[in-house]
Amino acid sequence: MPRLLAFVLVYSLIAVPARLIAQEDAPQDAEGCKDSPIITRMPGSTIHSCENKEYEQVKMPVAKNKDGEVTEKTLEGEFHSWDYGTREGVSEIQVFRNFETALKQAGMKIVYEDSPATITANKGDTWYWLQNSGSYYYQTLLTVKSMQQEVMADASSIADELSKSGHIALYGIHFETAKATILPDSETVLAEVAKMLQQNRDVKVSIEGHTDNVGSAAANQTLSEKRAQAVVAWLSSHGIEGSRLQAKGWGASKPVDDNATEDGRAKNRRVELVKIS
Repeated sequence: MPRLLAFVLVYSLIAVPARLIAQEDAPQDAEGCKDSPIITRMPGSTIHSCENKEYEQVKMPVAKNKDGEVTEKTLEGEFHSWDYGTREGVSEIQVFRNFETALKQAGMKIVYEDSPATITANKGDTWYWLQNSGSYYYQTLLTVKSMQQEVMADASSIADELSKSGHIALYGIHFETAKATILPDSETVLAEVAKMLQQNRDVKVSIEGHTDNVGSAAANQTLSEKRAQAVVAWLSSHGIEGSRLQAKGWGASKPVDDNATEDGRAKNRRVELVKIS
């Protein structure tokens, strides 16, 4: 066999296994983890872990006051996070500048940055947060949306909460937009309220309507009163004595969440039962 051909064959037998060994030794992403759909990774980075949730709450930094205190914004919605390890030799400022530029190119607004450690960016309902240490960094992506209510209060839990705290918010009672017309999907919760009152004959309640702050204060006040009256009328028509029921509207005067977000406004639009002692 010619010497040159023999050398090529021997080299091939050595080199191919070496390449396979190198590929096997290369860091692998954690099982099931993929890059963010809006921002790729730093080249040479590896995903150590990731987390995906249908609905989560996150506090992201959005500003810093004159005393250096950071203001956070509480956001709720679809949640994704990644923990990346970078390649050897990458600096904090290198990671920071890369993501700063990439976010701007993606059309996102830089809401807050503290170089080289943190960036918060936003576009529409999408919020992005980078926490950077150079040798590793975290990315958080949250799409703001209202939670889909999956658990409804039953007669027993309503009675327990009234006994314990004296009031309960019922988020399963829905109305036509800007009207006091009760929607059909509300009847499951209303039936449980009626059942609770039938089982606890000594209980009297105030049905109290609340709105978000969209529209005028006067219009919201009137709407909340009419919605409370509509619930009283429904309960009365289903066997509950009118003497055990009162109706009251509070308009937007008693929010339980931030009216600046759709999710917050959804929580503020509610009917509450308040036990009358």
